[in-house]
Amino acid sequence: MPDRPVRVLFVCLGNICRSPLAEGLFQQKVVEAGLAEHFEVDSAGTGGWHVGAPADRRMTATAARHGTDLSALRARQLSRADLDYYDHVFVMDKANLHDTLYLDPDGDRSTQVRLFREFDPEPGDYQVPDPYYGGDEGFETVFAIADRTTAAILDRLRDAYDL
Repeated sequence: MPDRPVRVLFVCLGNICRSPLAEGLFQQKVVEAGLAEHFEVDSAGTGGWHVGAPADRRMTATAARHGTDLSALRARQLSRADLDYYDHVFVMDKANLHDTLYLDPDGDRSTQVRLFREFDPEPGDYQVPDPYYGGDEGFETVFAIADRTTAAILDRLRDAYDL
């Protein structure tokens, strides 16, 4: 068991759809499992367009329909310091993976940065589709992906840290 909380970061493009959903779901699962003191959870975007903005209203509504509250979350941009701070960085697609690893030119943190869907029991192409420009069904699809994948990540981390 670690002597401090395990630090987990979820990353997408703008930090208003996919990564705040993953943050909210993972935090909810951590609390429900009685492990809140063992985890520090956050999300960020590789781009800075939405810094300070709440999660996309469509994602917030989708999450709320499933019992997950994203209302307190605000977008922020990923920084190099995040790679030093977080133990695990889960990115939503290959473009986010590239942009995140770009902040680590020496490759010092490359092993802690992983595609989110590497842990999905149904990984498809290993990328979480960005629902931003689509209809409501895209948000439901992303919710299903994030729900099962955050559960799998929590199980994996519980085992890895003997929690």
